Amino acid sequence: MKKVVSATLLAGLLAAAAYAQVNMGDQKGSDTLPFTMTKVADFNLPWKIAFLPDGRMLITDKVGARPATATQAADPGVWLVTQSGQKTPVSGVPPVLYGGQGGLLGIFVGPHYATDHYVYLTYSEPNEGGSSLAMARARLNIGNGTASLEGLTVLWHDPAGGRGGQFGAQIVFAPDNTLFLSSGERQRMTPAQDPDSPLGKILHLTLDGKPAPGNPFAGQASAQTLPIIDPPSDTEKAKTAPVVRSFTYPASAPNQTRAETWTLGHRTPYGLAFAPNGQLWELEHGPRGGDKLNLIERGKNYGWPLYAYATNYNGVPIPSFDTAPASITKPVIYWNPVIAPGNLMFYKGNSFRGWDGSALASGMASQSLTRITFNGRGGATAVERWNMGKQVRDIEEGPDGSLWMVENNPQGSATGGLYHLTPK
Repeated sequence: MKKVVSATLLAGLLAAAAYAQVNMGDQKGSDTLPFTMTKVADFNLPWKIAFLPDGRMLITDKVGARPATATQAADPGVWLVTQSGQKTPVSGVPPVLYGGQGGLLGIFVGPHYATDHYVYLTYSEPNEGGSSLAMARARLNIGNGTASLEGLTVLWHDPAGGRGGQFGAQIVFAPDNTLFLSSGERQRMTPAQDPDSPLGKILHLTLDGKPAPGNPFAGQASAQTLPIIDPPSDTEKAKTAPVVRSFTYPASAPNQTRAETWTLGHRTPYGLAFAPNGQLWELEHGPRGGDKLNLIERGKNYGWPLYAYATNYNGVPIPSFDTAPASITKPVIYWNPVIAPGNLMFYKGNSFRGWDGSALASGMASQSLTRITFNGRGGATAVERWNMGKQVRDIEEGPDGSLWMVENNPQGSATGGLYHLTPK
């Protein structure tokens, strides 16, 4: 009996440890890289890589489509790129409001691309008082030395618009022909807890941008008029931030945020990916500290801006997750100091031995790449970290299991590179 009790207690302790919040901010990065990095091409400000079935890539340039001037070359906003670095401009890119954290952001190959040639884009759409996160879909047409986006349609956007960065703008497609879209809180903080605002949420939508069936708040009526604030200086000031204007949804396109929402309480969700076992994981920026990895589960509240393992940029404290009630979901891993994540992806290849099922988290300010393993029960461990010497905006797996990454612009540089990472 004693052995049975001990075994049960040990199993319970191990399970508890798997769910304990772990700070990996002090994890030391290694200068010994397990791969060789080869620069393949340059861009203005690359943001996202999406692989086509034939091995070519679509790469977004955050600056968006812009004409040539006396001081800068023309940029189409989206490039079709071969693995040897040959670049073909893609026409038909939507207008974006470039500046700060906004611009042309994500591009994602649709789940039925082989038959419909659909790609999805996320970007900061010009709007009243600033910009809005928008998600559009278009058909990619590739010709002899040409490429274009045809029939571009905005499927979802935040019609209220306003000021602030932190768009989120990641899409991941689910096996049931739905998608998840990450929507940042635009540096306005309190909307992340407002069930009627689409900011600071993970949205669950159909492939046509409508509320997906079975969402946790479906059937609840959403308010049709929202107060709009400008980004406050900290979470305390946000509580009493003045309303700069109100936005009322048109009757022809009513607010459906509650029906669209899967989870709430997010800050800057730049990483969103399915693990091989079907779990959905999200990686987001904290403020001054507190980047975090979350296991995303239906209907849960992830705490921002009520709780954080961090302070505001100006030093004003934020209550710790350690004081949060059970209704708030704590992160599985957090980083203090931060890694400033760019994206999150799960590796499924065999080029890097032992990595199958691991996630890779790119780091911008930290100029790092972190490998994370998972126990399948909601626990995760950051097992390796490498000093990349570059701000890693996005990293993706190629068809042969090698890795490709784009860098955020190096300090003082007008370009960011595309790199191919192959095993040593």
